[in-house]
Amino acid sequence: MRTQVLVVALAALTCSLTAHAQQLQGSGIRYRWVDAKGLPHFSDSLSESAIKYGYDVLNNQGMVIQHVEKTLSPQERIAAQKLAAQQSAARRVAAQNERNDIQLLNTYPTAAAYEKALQQTMEGVDEQIDDTKINLHSQEQSLAQLLARAADLQNGKEPVPKFLTDRISAQRNVVSTQRATLAQQQSDRAALKQQQAQQLQHFIELKAKEKQDRGY
Repeated sequence: MRTQVLVVALAALTCSLTAHAQQLQGSGIRYRWVDAKGLPHFSDSLSESAIKYGYDVLNNQGMVIQHVEKTLSPQERIAAQKLAAQQSAARRVAAQNERNDIQLLNTYPTAAAYEKALQQTMEGVDEQIDDTKINLHSQEQSLAQLLARAADLQNGKEPVPKFLTDRISAQRNVVSTQRATLAQQQSDRAALKQQQAQQLQHFIELKAKEKQDRGY
C-alpha cells in the first residue's frame, strides 16, 4: 500500500514540475547570463553554461524576476564563506562602533567634560607608575645593602657565604623585574596618551556632526 502511495505521489510531483516548466515557457520566461569572456547570452531554456556562470530569470517584458548565483567549486565556496564571514564581522564592528559613539555623546555633554574623564584615566596610570618607582627604589636600596655586606666581607678577606650570594642573586632578579615593569608601564602610558588624543579628536568630530545634523 505504501509503495502505491509513493508511486502516485512521485507521478503527481513529476506532472506538477512538467506543467510548471511548460507554464514558464509559455509565459515568455527567458534566461540571461554572462560567460567568462563577458559576453551576454539569452535562451528560452537553461543550459550548462548558464548554470555554470549564474543567470537571471527574465519575464516577457525583459525584467529580472530572479537571480541565481553561479555554481561554485569547493574552493570557491570556501572562499565565499570566508568573505561572507569577514563582511559579517565588519558589519558587527561598525554597528558596535556606532552604538559606542551614541553612548559617548550621551555620556559627555562637551569636549571639556570628555577630556577631563580621559585625564582622570591618565592620572590613575601615573599613580601606578609612581607606585612602581617607589617599589623599585626600595628594592634597589635592598640590593645595595646586600652588595655592601658582601663587599665588606671581601674587603676583610672573608668569604661571602652562599646564603648571601643567593639573596643577592634573587634581589637582582626582583630589581630587574621591577625595572621591566616600569619600562612597560611608561611605554603603555605613551601609547595611551596617543590613543586619548585620537579619542578626543573623534569626540570633537562627533559633536560637530551632531550639531550639523540638528541644524545649529
